[in-house]
Amino acid sequence: MPVEKEVSKAVIRRLPRYYRFLGELLKTGTERISSRELAEKMGLTASQIRQDLNCFGGFGQQGYGYNIIELHKEIGHILGLDVKTDAILIGAGNLGRAIANHMPFEERGFSLIGIFDQDPALFGQKVRNIPIQSTDDLETFCKAQHPFAAFLCTPKTATLPLSERLIRAGIQAFWNFSHCDIPVSGRNIVVENVHMSDSLMTLSYAIKEIQRKS
Repeated sequence: MPVEKEVSKAVIRRLPRYYRFLGELLKTGTERISSRELAEKMGLTASQIRQDLNCFGGFGQQGYGYNIIELHKEIGHILGLDVKTDAILIGAGNLGRAIANHMPFEERGFSLIGIFDQDPALFGQKVRNIPIQSTDDLETFCKAQHPFAAFLCTPKTATLPLSERLIRAGIQAFWNFSHCDIPVSGRNIVVENVHMSDSLMTLSYAIKEIQRKS
């Protein structure tokens, strides 16, 4: 369903959560759900759910609720999960290997087609049945295979020069775990930064608030 207006980032960031909850409901065999019932399960309000979905044209019917199969499929389509994007992963250390081995890329709209590292001791080793290649070969690989996205599990100091190389090689999207923000202002490049230490500090703050109120 086409989107006729710009959707806020807050709404977009809730879509994967809708998709996940609806997927869990499908596993239980549930076929329909009202906005009120879905809101109770997700800790939102029914009004918020209706407003979010109305950004994409609206789904469901008054007194009928949502068809879970159809809504799950539509949100997956909105998120682009039904079209696979070729991606490469840079950095085959502990974090990179964990992401490569355990992230269900194919279910989340991506195909991992290459893994790279700068450590010669890793070259030729396979992760997810993909041989690790040298970062020296990035440009040659990108020219031949045309990946659209790169997952960066690299040291902070290596991220900026690597990202510039990758952008010149045709990469237009980054999933960035490096704790170094990639400057892309004015460029047709998208970056999703994953700062796990920020998340941990946010949890620390929440704990402090619980302790303060107890």
